Amino acid sequence: MRCRVLYCAAALWSSSLMAIPLPAKPPETLAPDNYISRVNKDNSITWRLWAPSAKAVEVVTGATPDRYVAHAMTKDERGIWSFTSDPVQPNLYEYFFNVDGFRSVDTGSAQVKPQRQVNTSLILVPGSLLDEREVPHGEIHTLTWHSSVLNRERQLSVWVAPGAEKSTAPLPVLYFYHGFGDTGLSALVQGRIPQIMDNLLAEQKVVPMLVVMPDTETELDGVIPESVPPASRRQTFYPRNAQAADKELMQEIIPRIAERYNVRKDADGQALAGLSQGGYQTLVSGMRHLNQFAWLGIFSGVTTESVPDFRVTAQLKKATAVNRQLKLFTLVTGEDDITAGRDMTGLKAQLDRSGIVTDWHSVPGLGHEMDLWRPAYIEFVQKLFR
Repeated sequence: MRCRVLYCAAALWSSSLMAIPLPAKPPETLAPDNYISRVNKDNSITWRLWAPSAKAVEVVTGATPDRYVAHAMTKDERGIWSFTSDPVQPNLYEYFFNVDGFRSVDTGSAQVKPQRQVNTSLILVPGSLLDEREVPHGEIHTLTWHSSVLNRERQLSVWVAPGAEKSTAPLPVLYFYHGFGDTGLSALVQGRIPQIMDNLLAEQKVVPMLVVMPDTETELDGVIPESVPPASRRQTFYPRNAQAADKELMQEIIPRIAERYNVRKDADGQALAGLSQGGYQTLVSGMRHLNQFAWLGIFSGVTTESVPDFRVTAQLKKATAVNRQLKLFTLVTGEDDITAGRDMTGLKAQLDRSGIVTDWHSVPGLGHEMDLWRPAYIEFVQKLFR
């Protein structure tokens, strides 16, 4: 009897699978570059998607929902959907496909945005500092350890300037935090920090240094991003995660970097920066340990305007001490930023009232996006350790 029940269940499961035909496979006689997105010689982009059964497909560009632009694609007789843009400026662009109402990455591309839930692809139009040029290249090191602070395995990336490990002089360090929803690979893959640093160093626009890129999300028990509703994120998730990340930075990351590399340990030789949630982490750790860093950069950061921290608030009242300690306190926001714009303008007003000197940039026409953060990083890093 039991076997008959299992047989019937298996039959039902099999028939349910057969109810939806598997996706069609491109013909063996068709070269893949016929249905792969690409950049054209005139810097236009042709997006393509093999989806012969789809009824309607759009390619959607833009970084955030308030910036999305949907472009209708057309299907040819082979089942390939396509759309070609006008020529665009050199940059790394975000996009996804809307296939009959389903959001899809570009299945013909290996370049996806590093996210905790991957739903966006990337395409590079060459001609900027984001390119891989024929210059001396730094090394990318991956450090993995068991965190006693977080009770889990942790990992970070380090860009090491060319020849740095042979240098007898200790090098300065920039610690850089990514934003909410992304992964520890975000600064490498989408931020293009290795390419930016290689190219700027080759042009002698930055000094040799290390760039340490931790994972902003601590994964501490009870502080998992996916378990927190967006509406209560600022009340519950951000403060607890920031406190855990601060302990990790001070008790594990900075000591580990000092043990592994020949680096400066004085405040003038250490910088801290981040974007969005990483900007909040920068504010929290930078103010809690003001004597540790002389250079801070907050790009579109969530701030204590919406995520209070009494230690930070108390420190921001000590204008003389902050101004004496910080050689650079950079704040960057987009004028169209509906995510953290109020936080940034509120923080700026608070600092002005206290008399704290800042390097303030409010950029018109940009929102909460990499088109703001990459240029902000490029400008910021050129000012460090001078």
